This record gives sequence, structure tokens and C-alpha cells, in this order.
Amino acid sequence: MVEPVELGSEEQRSLLSDANSGDLSWRLNFEAFQLSSEHAEKKVKPRRGLHDCYGVLGEEDNIAEYYQQQVEVLEGFNEMDALAERGFIPGMSKEERDKLARSETFAIRISNIANMVLFVAKVYASLRSGSLAIIASTLDSLLDLLSGFILWFTAFSMQTPNPYQYPIGKKRMQPLGILVFASVMATLGLQIILESIRTLLSSDTAFSLTREQEHWVVGIMLSVTLVKFLLMIYCRSFTNEIVKAYAQDHFFDVITNVIGLIAALLANYFDDWMDPVGAIILALYTIRTWSLTVLENVNSLVGKSAAPEYLQKLTYLCWNHHKAVRHIDTVRAYSFGSHYFVEVDIVLPSDMPLQEAHDIGESLQEKLELLPEIERAFVHLDYEFSHKPEHAQAHN
Repeated sequence: MVEPVELGSEEQRSLLSDANSGDLSWRLNFEAFQLSSEHAEKKVKPRRGLHDCYGVLGEEDNIAEYYQQQVEVLEGFNEMDALAERGFIPGMSKEERDKLARSETFAIRISNIANMVLFVAKVYASLRSGSLAIIASTLDSLLDLLSGFILWFTAFSMQTPNPYQYPIGKKRMQPLGILVFASVMATLGLQIILESIRTLLSSDTAFSLTREQEHWVVGIMLSVTLVKFLLMIYCRSFTNEIVKAYAQDHFFDVITNVIGLIAALLANYFDDWMDPVGAIILALYTIRTWSLTVLENVNSLVGKSAAPEYLQKLTYLCWNHHKAVRHIDTVRAYSFGSHYFVEVDIVLPSDMPLQEAHDIGESLQEKLELLPEIERAFVHLDYEFSHKPEHAQAHN
């Protein structure tokens, strides 16, 4: 178990149940299954062999993966024990969180500034070369500017709550903004494909670069690729979803810049058709990657259920919340934007006073909402569990 520490405020102390002091034999306890410190230090991901290239796991890999999952389950239970003991999950201090927020803001700003400067450079490269592949890469940079504005706007909207017009918050602004941006990406990708097909079918188009044009194009594209690669590494060091979206943009730019430059050089030295083919490849790559992004964010908007491992953690926390909990009828967690909504039905003794039952339910709600993944929790109190499920019509 986690050693109790002194709590920082009365609000945190109120989350601790009186039942947590004294006899704790009623609680679930996994101390006997904890890893030793020696094994914990050696804990690594399962080793992968050559057979993974074919999507097949060997017997040793399956065993290692199984035990890795068990370790992660126990770590999740330890987090819930810490929340039950302390009233909060140990983590960063307020100063550390403020420092991280400033770093995330800096990453977003430097990405936006870089996107503006690099877009101007690639426009010049497109005008000097006339390459469809480089033009396709330049349009991708234009979309980076649009995505930067959309992500900035969604981040700003989420940080300015309005409890009267938006009583449940604006967490869904983030995936909605990504969906809008992905739609624009797909539309321009189709336009590039149509223009490239028209160029392939036309017999009047010829592509060639002078030595000076080639030097300018190669220098600009390589410089842009290097800057994007460094920004990708920097933004990937954050866990914030918006900064991770910028990292994804930078990674896509590295790929599109390299393909665009190679296609232009091949068309210049070998055959003209390689330039529009390179543009089609870039457009298809863009449409595919952002289609996957759309599917991921659609799931977060339609209320997809949390993973079973996360529901296990919530069930563990609910059972260990108070000795008076007789049964746990329902535990649901479903996506609501980038966070979860949680619904919990617990069964308390039928003769328990309303005030005591209310305090147990409210403290469990507050405890659940301390978890960083949860936007809002709803706790329903009942005295029996043999009835039909609540909101049964929604499941018909």
C-alpha cells in the first residue's frame, strides 16, 4: 500500500472516508501480488523477434506480453490505492504543471512561426521549379497554417469556459477542430490528384530545371525538412494532445518534403511523368493519414467505451471507496472529446440514512473526478441490484 502523507487542504481530506481508518479487511488488496523492486527495475517491454515482421507473436512473446499486462493492471490498482489513501494521485506540483503549460505554449507558438516562414520558402521553391510534387508539398504546408489556427482556436476555446452557454464544458472542441482540418486536407488532396492526372494525360507539358533552379529548390526543401524534423522531435516529447497533433503535422511534412524533392529531381533527370506521379503519391498519403485521424477522433465524439483495463481500475476504486458499498451494479466510462464521462451505480444498505448515503456518493464522485482522464462522473445510489438496467431504452 502507499504510505499516507499529510494532505494539503480540507477539500482533499473530505474525500477520505471514515471507513478508511481502522479495519481495512473489507477492501480488495493486491499487496501479495506486487513485483519486487529488483523485478520492477528490470520491467521492459516484451522483446520482439524477426517473426514480428510478419505480424506473428512467438510463444515467449505471448507470455511476456501477458505478464506485462498484469504488471500494468497492478500499477493501475496502486494508483487507485494512492487516491483512496491520500485523496489525490501523486504527480506534478503546481509549479511543475505551470512550467509544463508554458513549455507546451512555447511549442505551439514556435511551430506556428516555423510553419509561416517555411510556407513562404516553399512557395518560392514552387514558383522557381513549377513542380507539381513540390506544389503538393507546399499546399500541405498551407494546411499546416490552417491546422495551427484551428488547434489554437480550439485550445483557446477550451480554456475559456462558459458555464451558462456550455454547462458541460468544451472538451469536444479539440476533436471537432481536428475533424474540420482533416476534411480540408482530404479535399485539397483530391484536387491535387485531379490536376496530376490532367498533367499525365496532356502531351504538351515538359518539366526541366536549370542548374540555378535546382540548387535553389534542393537547398530550400532540405532546409525545410531539417527544421520540420527537429520540431517533430521536440513536440513528441509532450503528452498534450494538441502538441502531439503538431508533432504529427511535422512528421507528415518531413515525408512530403522528401517525396516531393525526389519526384522533382527524378522528373528533371529522367522522365516528366515522375513529377505528377510523385504529386499523386503525396496526395494519397495525405488523404490516408488524415482519414485515420478522422476515424480516431470520430470515436472520441460518439462516446466509445474506455478500455477494459481502465474500467477495472474504476471498479477497484469504487469497491474500496467505503465499507458500506454492498454491490457495484454498473461502471461505465465513455469518451467525451478528449476525456471520459463516467457513470457508476453502487448499492448501499436500504436502511442507511439519506445524509450518510449522499456523503458516500458525493465523495466517490469527487474522487473519480480527480482522475486526469475523467471530465465528469455521475454516481447513482441504489438499495438493490435486481432491477432492469438504468436507461434501458438506450440499449435496445
